Amino acid sequence: MLKKSMKKFNSSSGYVQKNNPFEVTSCGRRRNFMQSPLKKADPRRTIGPGKNFNKANPTGTGADAGGGMTQKGVNEYKRNNPGSDLKTAVTTKPSELKPGSKAAGRRKSFCARSRNWKGPRGRAARRRWNC
Repeated sequence: MLKKSMKKFNSSSGYVQKNNPFEVTSCGRRRNFMQSPLKKADPRRTIGPGKNFNKANPTGTGADAGGGMTQKGVNEYKRNNPGSDLKTAVTTKPSELKPGSKAAGRRKSFCARSRNWKGPRGRAARRRWNC
């Protein structure tokens, strides 16, 4: 009787985590020190063919204001980090946004979070989001 009940537990493979870059050791742990299969973060490139980030431009408005990733940069980030949910800024004017929509909520949340950003990049980001 005991062997049958134990057999029930041994046949189960349990939870298997998918897409984890670290190998499972013999004891079932994942070692993530001394090796990193993940690449270093891509540097922010504001000029040239690999541009993925907008420069802060004090005289610009909208996308010209800078202060955030371009759509191309977001796409590149998602390609390098599968499963991420990164989005670009909500650059639509507040008067054109439907009240209560997801975009309006994201914009409102960002503006509240970034209220004390006083540096040039922070001000550029807030300009881009129309805060």
